[in-house]
Amino acid sequence: MNQAAPLALTECSRVFLSARWERLCLFNFPVPEATLAPHLPPGLKLDLWEGEPYVSLVAFDFQETRVLGIPWPGFRNFPEINLRFYVRHGERRGVAFLRELVPNPLVAWIARTLYNEPYSAVRMKSRHAFEKDALVVEHEIVERKVRHALSVRAQLEPDEHGTDERVEFFKEHSWGYGTSRRGKVLRYEVRHPLWRTHAVQSYELKWDFAAVYGEKWRFLNDAKPASVYLAEGSEILVSPELG
Repeated sequence: MNQAAPLALTECSRVFLSARWERLCLFNFPVPEATLAPHLPPGLKLDLWEGEPYVSLVAFDFQETRVLGIPWPGFRNFPEINLRFYVRHGERRGVAFLRELVPNPLVAWIARTLYNEPYSAVRMKSRHAFEKDALVVEHEIVERKVRHALSVRAQLEPDEHGTDERVEFFKEHSWGYGTSRRGKVLRYEVRHPLWRTHAVQSYELKWDFAAVYGEKWRFLNDAKPASVYLAEGSEILVSPELG
């Protein structure tokens, strides 16, 4: 990702979406290549960390959302939780999504219909609290009357000294990829400054991956995350790549 100061909206032409992504919780799991291969967009390959592909359960808050520059009432502030994996398109590093959860059915319908993105609407909520010595972030969904929840407790202030290569592999990506209904690769650029991270003190994950994502993901129910990070977030700009 860009490591400059936050972008002004005028710096990026063709901006489709602008918003703030705040307090991104990332739970990272190594998975077999064969599990992800059917989900690869055309022409891409898996991006590996130390020889292994990963998926990440990512929970965060959309704030001050604008679509085509318009702050649509009722669609400005909401949580999202997605399950994503890491890909390469030539020299470009990016992410692709297995499922993206939001609370608003219309947002999910638009994303599925116009962009073939794997969005679903579920009951969900998020909260955060600034305690004396920690930042606590919590997310919860209810699907088919079953509650799934995650929480992260982290150092109150983000690290001012940067992050290591492992952390940046999971949190810093300039490109998102998907597959159109015609089987073509979809590309969009996501621009934001380099995110600082809060040192994670503890976490809790009560998540039935088989119930939320399908039976093939049941093995993650018994897996411990290889790493958990909390990124502070920032303003973001999303632009589709044409052609």
